[in-house]
Amino acid sequence: MTHSDFLDYPLIEIGNFSLNVSELFLILIIILITWILLFIIKRIVVSTPSKDKYTAARKHSVYLLVKYLVWIIAIVLIIETIGVKVTFLIASSAALLVGLGLGLQQIFQDIVSGVFILFEGTIKVDDILDIGGVVGKIKEIRLRTSTLLTRDGTILIIPNHKFINENVINWSHNLQPTRFRVQVGVSYGSDEIQVRDILYKCIAEHPEVINDQPEIKPIVRIIDFGDSAVVFEILFWSHNMFWIENIKSDIRFMIREKFRENGIVIPFPQRDVHMK
Repeated sequence: MTHSDFLDYPLIEIGNFSLNVSELFLILIIILITWILLFIIKRIVVSTPSKDKYTAARKHSVYLLVKYLVWIIAIVLIIETIGVKVTFLIASSAALLVGLGLGLQQIFQDIVSGVFILFEGTIKVDDILDIGGVVGKIKEIRLRTSTLLTRDGTILIIPNHKFINENVINWSHNLQPTRFRVQVGVSYGSDEIQVRDILYKCIAEHPEVINDQPEIKPIVRIIDFGDSAVVFEILFWSHNMFWIENIKSDIRFMIREKFRENGIVIPFPQRDVHMK
């Protein structure tokens, strides 16, 4: 068998379709070149030191978009290599593609949304999002779905169209500290000034509360005279948005402890019933 005969030797023959050794080698070369090209692009785009995590996340999104584009080109070249004309394939499969488009409409919507997310960079890896009341950190953005790590440690696989069609709060877009609030009610017999001072002391002792910037210093105020209690509200600023519920819980524990030490009562709901 000559060298030419070896390269033309058919490996697969199904009807009019055949795959010989030379075509197989060419396919392997295309795949190898694609891997090498993506490796070089990743080293240039992603591995380059960035000034901040937001720039690094944007670079990662750009790399993912380029990665999908390069693989699409590689797949088209592989199809052409085995003798299938892509234009003919698309034209002859128009009816099938319409049917698939109707049946897989949601999947196509997710893919298009993924392309928009990667291109625009509005959502990036390590961003902290609030989606329908669920707070989590983006761990991976793929073409159809994205992975969200919640504060409970669970992984959610979220279709990309939800980031486009629904209201999403991106905490990471807010580079400034964010304001949060904690409310507590005390009995009407309590000394309001003493309660205010205790609440200020509680938030001053928490390391995650910003207390050293006058323009965003914590605020304690009375917001309502309820049926059973005088309602106080603490407004405070923090950088730690991902674990903010834990910070609020810590502050509530501190309030309970200091109220108990000072004899301040958090009342139960009360009703006065007049009998005739």
